Amino acid sequence: MSQPLAGIVLAGGASRRMGEDKAALDLGGQPMLTRIVTELRRRCDPITVVAATASPAYAAFGDEPGLRWVTDEDPGTGPLGALAAGLTDAAGNGVPVVFVCATDMPLLRAELVDELVAGLGPDDEAVIAEDATRQHPLAAVYRSSCAARLAELVAGGERRLLAALDGMTVHRVGVSDPTWLTNVNAPEDVHRLRRDKIAIP
Repeated sequence: MSQPLAGIVLAGGASRRMGEDKAALDLGGQPMLTRIVTELRRRCDPITVVAATASPAYAAFGDEPGLRWVTDEDPGTGPLGALAAGLTDAAGNGVPVVFVCATDMPLLRAELVDELVAGLGPDDEAVIAEDATRQHPLAAVYRSSCAARLAELVAGGERRLLAALDGMTVHRVGVSDPTWLTNVNAPEDVHRLRRDKIAIP
């Protein structure tokens, strides 16, 4: 793909189920946010992190060199609000295509980005990864041109990511390695990774 590809990491969650900041959680000797950013830099430039200044992620990493931050997501709007804020920033900076992921995907690989970008057709507004059980709107490629529509939905009270995608032209791609989509949301998820000795890249 010849056009620029930016990366957006959504890191503004309160991490209530985990009981500590997921972005700073140590896995394999690195904080999860650092691990995600390092991997995305293989394919994306720039990397932007969406998290309010009051969030644990911003408190821990807000001064990290080389990271751009979007901190103006509407409080209480959840991942959809963060996605809208990140895409609005990308559109304002003239970046047409963005890979978006959450900060709690420690097994994510740059090859996931490749597979999603390869699935982006000229009329697609988004390409979303899916596995055998569900689709993953926070492991996806988006055109920033859909930012205004998502922002309107957020302003109108919509909070459901999948509902917001119903009005978009979306291509869903079954990825070659579903472990890339592993989420770490709670302590038991971390224990499972360590128990099963799943290789953390």
